[in-house]
Amino acid sequence: MKRLKILIVAAVCALGATPAMAQLSVDVTGEIDSSLKIAVPAMPAQQQVTTPAGTTDELGRKIAEVVAADLRGSGLFDPMGPAGLKAITVPEVTFPAFDHWAGTGAQALVQGFVRSAGGDNDITVGCYLYDVALKQELTRQGYVVSPRDWRRAAHKCADAIYARLSGESPFFDSRIAYIAESGPKDNRVKRLAIMDSDGANHRFITNGQSLALTPRFSPDYKSIVYVSYLGSRVRIYIYDIGTGKQRLVTESNNPTFAPRWSPDGRFILFSMAVAGNTDIYRVSSTGGAPVRLTTSPSIDVGGSYSPDGTKIVFESDRSGGQQIYVMNADGSNQQRISHGGGRYATPEWSPRGDLIAFTKISGDFKIAVMTPGGDNERILTNGWQDEQPSWSPNGRVLQFFRTTPGRQGTSQVWQVDLTGVNERRIPTPLNGSDPAWGPLLP
Repeated sequence: MKRLKILIVAAVCALGATPAMAQLSVDVTGEIDSSLKIAVPAMPAQQQVTTPAGTTDELGRKIAEVVAADLRGSGLFDPMGPAGLKAITVPEVTFPAFDHWAGTGAQALVQGFVRSAGGDNDITVGCYLYDVALKQELTRQGYVVSPRDWRRAAHKCADAIYARLSGESPFFDSRIAYIAESGPKDNRVKRLAIMDSDGANHRFITNGQSLALTPRFSPDYKSIVYVSYLGSRVRIYIYDIGTGKQRLVTESNNPTFAPRWSPDGRFILFSMAVAGNTDIYRVSSTGGAPVRLTTSPSIDVGGSYSPDGTKIVFESDRSGGQQIYVMNADGSNQQRISHGGGRYATPEWSPRGDLIAFTKISGDFKIAVMTPGGDNERILTNGWQDEQPSWSPNGRVLQFFRTTPGRQGTSQVWQVDLTGVNERRIPTPLNGSDPAWGPLLP
């Protein structure tokens, strides 16, 4: 994928002065029950020209729509526009009509511009954030992308706004891998697919001839590891996103599942059942002989590495029911950390290292989090069957899949943030399961 160019807008277009800082911000803890009202008018074109993705005027409107949708989806903002808002001119981008926007009730204002020489030439997108009450600029960014990558400029703009107002790292300009499902429950076709974090730019990776399961992005975002079942053979593949090629890591006749990358990309963690006993193994990402890490006469299923790569969180029924354990990366010092009621499954370490997400099974299946020491357990969702959490790049949002009850029940990809309040479904063309959130795009 082409690397997106980010530059200071002042270098792109000599408009405006040095940004001044203000105190406008949003609360990410959920302690304040309100959303920041933010106006997002369509971005004007410095000159209307035609690109393969539409005219620059059309792109200005579509970019503003994506920015507003991203901010709305975070649950922290109440965006207005671009529909229903007044059109702005290019000079207004750096000299906003603050009195007008104050009259709309907006507390913050996002404005920008689109510039292109037309044809296949790159487009330049400017993005500005203002505090309406203080009449101050908070941040500005510029992005240079090919016309077909206009959505990336929109996501980057939303990321800049989210980061400035929340104080958190961004996550909109990322992608999601998941398993697209079709057919009856007892004979599902499961295909590997990827899409943008908002469900756009959807693409199938496998054709459904073999069963694809449990994808995970590599730390550098260049590859996806997943399990493929074809007949009696089970294979772990690494798919190269850039070339579209895949290579075999390991294969077996034994049930194999849940591959996970080490933070440095050198190893793949996975689980395998041999002679009725399921253990956790590690194999080099280039292939070779797997190394067995657990030897308990129980079902040990791999979870994920800690961000520093020194520990592994996993689930085991060695105590009589599914519980969460932590061990050193070499398999030593295995210790149970979950002690609440019910069962615990599919643990996933936060990229910030401060929390472990998991599936809590107590009647229904719910998404929950706890500290790496097993303290402060919190349930975030309340569906009938919510499972398989995967963290956003900034460790603030979790992706999971939700299955509805009954023979005709469906599975869909959902998100929830750490407050447990901001929950939304991600649109997919087919049913979806096993979502995996990738890192921010380069």
